[in-house]
Formats: sequence, structure tokens, C-alpha cells
Amino acid sequence: MENLFSLSGKVALVTGAAGGLGTHISKTLGCAGAHLVLAGRRIEPLERLAAQLKTQGIEACAVSMDVTDEASIAAGLDRAQDVFGLVDLAVCNAGNAVTKKSLSLSAQEWDQVIDVNLKGCWLVANTVAQRLVRADKPGNVLMISSILGYRVAGGVLPYTVSKAGLEQMTKALALEWARHGIRVNALAPGYIETDLNREFFASEAGQAMIGRIPQRRLGQAADLDGALLLLASDASHYMTGTSVVVDGGHMHSSL
Repeated sequence: MENLFSLSGKVALVTGAAGGLGTHISKTLGCAGAHLVLAGRRIEPLERLAAQLKTQGIEACAVSMDVTDEASIAAGLDRAQDVFGLVDLAVCNAGNAVTKKSLSLSAQEWDQVIDVNLKGCWLVANTVAQRLVRADKPGNVLMISSILGYRVAGGVLPYTVSKAGLEQMTKALALEWARHGIRVNALAPGYIETDLNREFFASEAGQAMIGRIPQRRLGQAADLDGALLLLASDASHYMTGTSVVVDGGHMHSSL
């Protein structure tokens, strides 16, 4: 049982690895034994993270990757393969949001979110899967979704649409890729405290939002670890097309 959630021997790609949640995901996977491929647009913070992880005995390399650019994804995966071998666990975590009412939203802002959150996840997952199929190897794709893929909030229309699309993409890809031994699942966090949102949640509006969470608290990044390791490891080898919600019961709060 002690090895049930082990990722020893896995090569794990984490997109958006320099962000708060991406950094925590990377550390968690590394502590479970994975070799880490830290991907993002800006290489400097990724290199600093890789160096930090190596002092903790975690093998990691940094690769520059724009998830909206197929050539950039291919180049990053080539670099990863040179260092660790074929990526067999892809965590599609890169994402962004524009907070603005729909009537004021521009087409460019819409594309900015959809291209990264939805198209970018498909491009990364598809490229990783194509390489696994060519090598006749099994693999695992984990989409980082959100409870806003199920429910809505004001002022974040493209974000909610992108996460809803990601939930459906998870199911569709799981159906297609099962025959190749590639699993696809999603992790859907609720509101998780990060450096970016801490100030808001300390405000009156933020406190009111916390009050609508049944557990009456924000999630911490560590609250995701159990579900993350379940989906990332072979402990979930008979799970595909599934989304695991970690939100303190927020999905079931009254409207």
C-alpha cells in the first residue's frame, strides 16, 4: 500500500509550473518520485524552481513552452525527452482569466482566455498522446479544471466557458484514447488561496464568498494533494474520463 501513489519512473510535464498552483503541483509530484518537466512561457522562474527542487532531491528540468503554439510544445517535449525520456504524465495546468463583464469584453480578451485554457490544453494533451501512441506506450493526462466548469460566477465568462469545455474534453479524449492505454481525467478545485487572490479574500466581498462555502474556509493548495496523487498515479488505473471536485462542498451550496 505504501507504494500505491508512487510516481517513481514517471516523467511528468506540468504546464504553468511557475504559478502558485503549478509550483505546488510540481513539488507534490516530485515528492512522489516523478521526474519533472517544468513548462511555461518564462524560463527564468522555471529554472529557479528547478534548482530549488534539486536541493530537495527532486529531479527537474525547465523548458520554455507556449501552450498555444504547436512548435513550442514540440520543442519543449523534445528537450524533456533528451533529459528524462518520453513524457508519460501530462498535467495541463496553464491557464488565465480576464475579469470583466461580458458586455465590455473584447474578442481579443475572449481569445486570450480560450486559447490558453481550452485550446492550449488540447494541443499539449494531443501532442503528448501522439508521441505515446507512436512509441506504443501507455500514459496519463490530467486536466486542471475548476468548479466553474460546472457553475457560473459573474465577470469571468470566457473562464467558465473554457473550464466547462475542459470537462467535456476530458470525457471525449478519455473515450478516444482508452484503446491506446492513455487515461484522461480532470481535477476541479474550488477556491484555493494563492498569492494572487489572498488580498481579495481578506476583503468584505471575499469573506462573504467564503461564507457560502459549506466548510466556511478557503482551500489550501495542500488540500488538492490526495486527489492529485490519486489521479496522477497508477492507483487510479481503472479511472478515465472522470473529474474529481475538491471544493469544501462549494458545488453543493445553496443558490
